Amino acid sequence: MAAAGEVFFLDEFAIRQWDDPSYSGARISYSKDGFVQKLHEFHAQGANLVDGYAPFCKHVFVPNFVGAKLGAVPINDANRHLLQCGYSRRRPEELPVLTRWFPADELEVPEAKFLDVILYSREQLVQEYEAMPGKGDPASLPAAPWGIISIKAQDEDHETPMQPITIMRNALGRDEGGSGVKLEREAYQASAAYWAERAAVVAGKQPSGE
Repeated sequence: MAAAGEVFFLDEFAIRQWDDPSYSGARISYSKDGFVQKLHEFHAQGANLVDGYAPFCKHVFVPNFVGAKLGAVPINDANRHLLQCGYSRRRPEELPVLTRWFPADELEVPEAKFLDVILYSREQLVQEYEAMPGKGDPASLPAAPWGIISIKAQDEDHETPMQPITIMRNALGRDEGGSGVKLEREAYQASAAYWAERAAVVAGKQPSGE
């Protein structure tokens, strides 16, 4: 298992942001151990855990100390022709879904102001590992209570809507790679409105999925 501390550990799902060149989100150029240590320092200095979309999900919002560029940018008339789409999946066990993205080398992407560090409770991750063995051995999870499952580079210091397909995948259940949280119509509509105007930025030919 990757880097861990007293409160946080780096889950395998987030390691894609270091090691997968096709990851459709913020790429992290910082040591894994150093990242977890820095997050503990921010937490000790007052960066509190903020409630997420379910009781097992929390966020920590911190300054962008890794120099990550925005993981998504607005769609406008100047860049609309650069949009690409295709079917992708995050893991071999998951169903491929239709996604769209901007190739990172086709446009200027500014550095983000903040990092939204998304956390799942250790108990939730154990359940997900047991439901989909390809994720790993639940016995390998560190004892720390919160696993870092994703890091979003953004200009907002608050939660932004997850992509509609992520909401749908979560509703499909843990056997399909989701969290098992039922789809809420209002949250889905807010997500669709937000992502209708934005697209992920991908440093590769095709994203691996969010």
